[in-house]
Amino acid sequence: MTPPQLCRWYLFSSVQSLQTEAVSIIARAAEQAITDSGAFRVVLAGGSTPRALYQRLCALKTDWAAWHIYFGDERCLPVADSERNSAMAREAWLDHVPVPQKQVYAIPAEMGAKAAATDYSATLQQVGEFDLVLLGLGEDGHTASLFPGNDWGQEAGSPAVLPVFDAPKAPAERVSLSAWRLSQAKQVLFLVAGESKHEAVMNWRAGANIPARAITPPHGVDVLAESVLLEG
Repeated sequence: MTPPQLCRWYLFSSVQSLQTEAVSIIARAAEQAITDSGAFRVVLAGGSTPRALYQRLCALKTDWAAWHIYFGDERCLPVADSERNSAMAREAWLDHVPVPQKQVYAIPAEMGAKAAATDYSATLQQVGEFDLVLLGLGEDGHTASLFPGNDWGQEAGSPAVLPVFDAPKAPAERVSLSAWRLSQAKQVLFLVAGESKHEAVMNWRAGANIPARAITPPHGVDVLAESVLLEG
């Protein structure tokens, strides 16, 4: 049985203040993980809000050689396509900091959803609990590429990575970590901004069964959201 979600909401008057807090949280998580184990394992989200955050991370003072970068989902597009989450993260951030290339674990979505899911599952077999998972929220309540009406892989022992063939947003073919695997994290941080997310936020807070609610790490999730999204 999937455990209930413990959700802590933090509200911000602007996207800029939200991003500032997110940078601080990421910096603290990295410092703690590197102190404890010598490595920081973080899962990245796609989207416009994370992109602006990643640009700000370029100035972070940290031991980049200890960072290990994973991705929560990917679109089945050519490697260099700007719509890929990995390409966006590289352009905005990773190409500008000295994280070793071998420690950036892109999802090989150019192989197609099924083959890529199998390949990335093998990659994650060597990884235990993530230190930090970054996630966004779609207008329909989706997170990563876990969409309403699809299998989110919530149950314990679900596949770590799921092929997606019928995403309601183009491209239809994607690859996503399952809700169960995304929940294997010391900290999960949702970044929620933009007026279009209002209905999804209202549904989430009202207890609706949306994909974002399927993320249930042991210590709960932290949601950084624009305060305007809780009005009305």
